[in-house]
Amino acid sequence: MPIPIVCLDARLRQFVLAFRSCFNQPQMQYFVTVLLGLMLCQERRTLSGLQRQVAEHRSLSGLSRFLAEAPWSAETVAQTWLARFRDQLSPMVEADQRHQRQTRPTRPGRPPSPIVTGYLVGDDSTQPKDKAQTMGGLGWHHSTTVGRRVVGHSLVQGLYVLLGRRCPVAPQLYRQRGTCQAEDVPFHSKIDLMEDLIRTFEPVAGTRTHVLVDTWYAAKRIWRAARARGFLITSGLKSNRALRVDDPTSQSGWRWQTLSQYAATLSEADYTPQTWPSQTEPHPVYVHIVQTRVRRLYRCQVLIVRQSLTAPLSEARFFASSDVKATPSQLLVHLATRWEVEILFADAKEELGLDHYQVMSATAIVRFWTLVMAAYLFLDEERARLRETQQDHVTIGQARREVQRRHRRHLIDWLVDHVEAGCSRHALYDRLAA
Repeated sequence: MPIPIVCLDARLRQFVLAFRSCFNQPQMQYFVTVLLGLMLCQERRTLSGLQRQVAEHRSLSGLSRFLAEAPWSAETVAQTWLARFRDQLSPMVEADQRHQRQTRPTRPGRPPSPIVTGYLVGDDSTQPKDKAQTMGGLGWHHSTTVGRRVVGHSLVQGLYVLLGRRCPVAPQLYRQRGTCQAEDVPFHSKIDLMEDLIRTFEPVAGTRTHVLVDTWYAAKRIWRAARARGFLITSGLKSNRALRVDDPTSQSGWRWQTLSQYAATLSEADYTPQTWPSQTEPHPVYVHIVQTRVRRLYRCQVLIVRQSLTAPLSEARFFASSDVKATPSQLLVHLATRWEVEILFADAKEELGLDHYQVMSATAIVRFWTLVMAAYLFLDEERARLRETQQDHVTIGQARREVQRRHRRHLIDWLVDHVEAGCSRHALYDRLAA
C-alpha cells in the first residue's frame, strides 16, 4: 500500500531534513519519493515503480525532470551525507581513543598514541544495459559477473569504512574516450577519477586513513596521491608485476623479478599459516611477506596469499602495502576490509536497485546512483542501531525489512488516527489512491 509522506517515521524524517539545504521544497518531495520508493519497492526501481510506493503522487514527468534537469547538485548531496557521517562518528572515534588509552599497558615499550583507522575503499562496477541504445554514457566495459565485455555503464565508487560503519562516497560515471568525444565532455580515466577521490576525501578528524584498491588501480599516481595526503595504501598486484630481489651475481646486488617467478622459488616453509578475518566465515590461509620495492611503485610490503599450499600457484593472490610496520595479521585485516566495497555493490543492487534505472541522460544516471547511495547510508545507520540492540551481525537487507515493517506500522497508526478524527473513507481513498 502506498505510504503518505506525512507519516514518515521519525528517524527517516530526521535523515531527510539533513538535506534540506540541497533542495527546494518541490525537489524535497521528489527526494523523499525516491528514497522511500527505493527502500519500500518490491519490484524493479523504475521511476514508475518508485512512484507507486508513495501516496502523494508526483507526475512521472516531474520525477524524470527532477533527476535529469532540476537545479540540484549530486556532489552537494554526497558532501552533506559525508559531513553527517563525520559528525556521527567523531564521538565514537574519541570514545575508542579513550578506551585505547585506558587499556594500553603502562610498562616501557607500550604502544604509541591511540590510532583509529578508517578505510577508503575504491573500486568500479559495470552496470550492463544490453538493450539500451540511446542512454548517455554507454560504452563497452568488462563485467566480472559474466566474464566478458558488455554494453553498459561503469560506476567508479568509493566507500569509507570506520568502526564497523559504512559510508559511500559520491559515485562517478567513467566514460571511455570515444563516448566522451561523442557526447562532447572532457575525458577522465579511471585512474584520474580515483586519484581525484583520494585527493579530495576528508576523513573523520583524528583518524588514520588507509586506501584500499584492486589491481587496476595499483598505479604510481594512486600511490603518490595517497602519500601526499599522509594516507596508507594497499593494492592488489598482477602476477606479472616486478619486485626487487637480492642477486649477489648482479653488479647492483639486485634484479627485477616478476611476482609469479618469485613465488615459484618459494618452498612451503616460506609461508606462515594465518587466519583470514571474516565476520561470518574466518578460514585458514598461508602468507609470505617480503619488504622490498615494486617496479613503478614505492618501497612496501609484498604479500603472497594462498588458500592452500597444494593448490596451483596460479591461484595465489598478490598485494602491496605501504604499511611497512604492519604485522601479517594486521595486513590481512587491510585486505579483508577491501571486500566491503563488493558488499556495497551487491547490497545496493539487491536491496536498492542500483542497476534498475531506465533514465536516459548521464546526469540523471549519476543522480540516481547518488540517491541510491543516500538510501544505503540511511540503511547503514539502521543496521548499526539494530546491531547495537541485538548484539549480533545485521545485514543491509535486514535493516531494509525493518524499515518496511516500521513504515507499515506507521501507516496503520496514521489510518487509525484519521478514522478516529472523523476522516471519511472516500477522503482516505483519495489520499491513498495508487
